Amino acid sequence: MRKAIIYGEYFWKFYNRQKTKIKDKINWTIKLVTTIDRIPEKYFKHIVGTSLYEMRIISGTNIYRIFCFFDKGNLVVILNGFQKKSQKTPRNEIKLALKLQKQYYDEKEE
Repeated sequence: MRKAIIYGEYFWKFYNRQKTKIKDKINWTIKLVTTIDRIPEKYFKHIVGTSLYEMRIISGTNIYRIFCFFDKGNLVVILNGFQKKSQKTPRNEIKLALKLQKQYYDEKEE
């Protein structure tokens, strides 16, 4: 259905800090996003006012988010991830994802 790529180092820095159980859930969620036509909002949600989406991972009381966007329809570009500690998604995490998205498109044009 879809192909996923990881852009830059931000995602890997986040991913490599996680325990195996969380890595497994992240891998499962990425596989879900790439293989299912209609992804349940519980796992994948559009960020209103942007072209970003967030993959949603929950493990016990811990909540994790991974920002991504679509390029050329079926290509999911994974940008950055973080552990969510409050109800609202931190603005600085959204700003970082938007900055990385812009860098991705700028590099693509070169």
